[in-house]
Amino acid sequence: TETAIKAAGGSCEVRPCDLADHAAVQALVDGVAETHGRLDILVNNAGITRDTLLLRMTDEQWDEVINVNLRSIFVSCRAAIRPMMRGKFGRIVNIGSVSGLSGNAGQANYAAAKAGLVGFTKTVAKEMGAKGITANVIAPGFIETRLTAVKAKGQDLGIPADVRDSIRGTISLGRFGRPSDIAAATAFLAS
Repeated sequence: TETAIKAAGGSCEVRPCDLADHAAVQALVDGVAETHGRLDILVNNAGITRDTLLLRMTDEQWDEVINVNLRSIFVSCRAAIRPMMRGKFGRIVNIGSVSGLSGNAGQANYAAAKAGLVGFTKTVAKEMGAKGITANVIAPGFIETRLTAVKAKGQDLGIPADVRDSIRGTISLGRFGRPSDIAAATAFLAS
């Protein structure tokens, strides 16, 4: 967060943006490039879920997840590539999901968006590599967050303890990932 970064001696600025608003995304990218004279790194980490079985999934649930988890990445990458090309350098890191590689029951929309993100990112890498711009995907599994904590009675977020234990049993390390794991991979790919 902004407070933590500044407390650690770093500098940052927060620029809120509605990723569904293409003009706002373009303005955000243009503003950052203008303020700093260039744009070197883009990390796309926006994502939502609207989980339900395919037979119950509405068009709106499908569209909302595809728009946030895939279309917004297309829009932000397209906007960022021009200033990166001018600077002859760029690092694009898209945060996907293991669900996009293996599928997941109840997540047809999410898995489709994240699988599309993999193909999209590979294409960006092929188109932009010769111009000094790399594009990579990180596809995390379950990460220790409020969304994966043990769900307490009456809470909207979390996973039931028995389901969480079952998931943990399928992970080679025997634990969920940590946000710091993803941050380290992102920092490496952005370097």
